[in-house]
Amino acid sequence: MKPSETTRLCLVGWLLSGFFVGVRLQAEVLTMATYNIENYVSTNRMTEAGYRKDYPKPESEKRALRTVMRALNADVLVLQEMGPRAYLDELQRDLKAEGLDYPHVALAEAADADRHVALLSRRPLKAVTAHSDLEFTYFGAKERVKRGLLEVTIATLEGDVTIFAVHLKSRFTDRPDDALSTIRRIGEATAVRDRVLKRFPVPVKARFVILGDCNDSKSSKPLERLHVRGKTVITELLPAADSRGETWTHAFRRDDTYTRVDYVLVSPGLRSAVEGGVAKIFDGDGVRAASDHRPVTLTLQFGQKK
Repeated sequence: MKPSETTRLCLVGWLLSGFFVGVRLQAEVLTMATYNIENYVSTNRMTEAGYRKDYPKPESEKRALRTVMRALNADVLVLQEMGPRAYLDELQRDLKAEGLDYPHVALAEAADADRHVALLSRRPLKAVTAHSDLEFTYFGAKERVKRGLLEVTIATLEGDVTIFAVHLKSRFTDRPDDALSTIRRIGEATAVRDRVLKRFPVPVKARFVILGDCNDSKSSKPLERLHVRGKTVITELLPAADSRGETWTHAFRRDDTYTRVDYVLVSPGLRSAVEGGVAKIFDGDGVRAASDHRPVTLTLQFGQKK
């Protein structure tokens, strides 16, 4: 007996349903965040008990920081102002005790012996390179990028994605002929750009992200250096806002001013994988107590999508 039309339609629907479930299972999501965690190291600081020398990050701030990180639940966390390896191990251990396990870590050791760029990942790291040799000319002398450049590669369904983690020089004026250390920051950004282009000379075909604390505005020369060289578009700076539409990522508490200095820039070859075409600024519980910065998040989608 021939199956009825209804039966045939149900069979076709069942087969198509199985096919699309398979397609969805093949999709892959990679989430990452950049976060300046404000002096996760022993340093001179103001505390509730007054000024203290060589004082660790207060436990209340560490708890708030872990609250934020648990809420982010990112596959990859790029961190700035991380102390030496023992401090990174401490954070990794404390997060694991609270249910957030990052078994893979990386730390860039460069000219700044106290504050490092670091990375925590739940995804295996295919390759890790800490570029501590980046040089630029500064008032006629050779200088090195203070925090170096951390390069990490992660495998995805559509091929490797490379993460370049940065933390450019702060706006503190080191010398009177370089107000706000702008010239130095331009030199650092240029050195970072040239190393990225050495790795990926054709950005339109490349899949990489540059993210971190650039200590400058989005229209500044350091950000321009990371965006283009001549006619070559290296990256696109992703727009970012919090749940209220606010775009600041750093609070200068002493003056009660707010600016955006933390960014996510993606190569043209990766732009289409950015979910919604934007990054996001986290403004949830604990963020104001954890650090003077707010984290910026990015979601990448690979493979077949619904």
